[in-house]
Amino acid sequence: MHARSAARFAFALAALLAGCASPPPPEPAVAAYVEPEPDVTITAQPKDQVELECLAKTIYFEARGESEQGQRAVAAVVLNRVKSPKFPNTVCEVVHQGGTNGRDCQFSWWCDGRGDEPKDVNAWIRAATIAREMIHGAPDPTNGALYFHTTSVSPAWRTQLRRLATIGAHVYYR
Repeated sequence: MHARSAARFAFALAALLAGCASPPPPEPAVAAYVEPEPDVTITAQPKDQVELECLAKTIYFEARGESEQGQRAVAAVVLNRVKSPKFPNTVCEVVHQGGTNGRDCQFSWWCDGRGDEPKDVNAWIRAATIAREMIHGAPDPTNGALYFHTTSVSPAWRTQLRRLATIGAHVYYR
């Protein structure tokens, strides 16, 4: 007997033994709820799917520990670069720009020598969701930034750019 049924039965028995004239109210009908499996795939047209995956991986590897706003800011930098004539014109080309030696890369995760498959399912779902929203026109929290770095470093190039914002653990420039 299920715990809920046993409790209802015990309540009814106690009511009868106490001399209550009316039975307890019926238990409300509860539909069984089954938690849906999370959708960790990115659905779009083949080319668009690749672009979304590049953006989602950049969010995941560069900012998964950041707030939603911080993750949106990293995505915005990639998308701002796509729009800029100074950079390649696709998300994947922007993300993959630079060498493979860890020093010439624009995004450290791309050439850090570590695996590039997300391991934290919840963080991956969040990054993929934010990537979809940003590609479909969600607001840019950086006001047009093309560059960023973590607050734990002070790259020399920062002095040549205009600082736009600090969001979470990243500083954004144009």
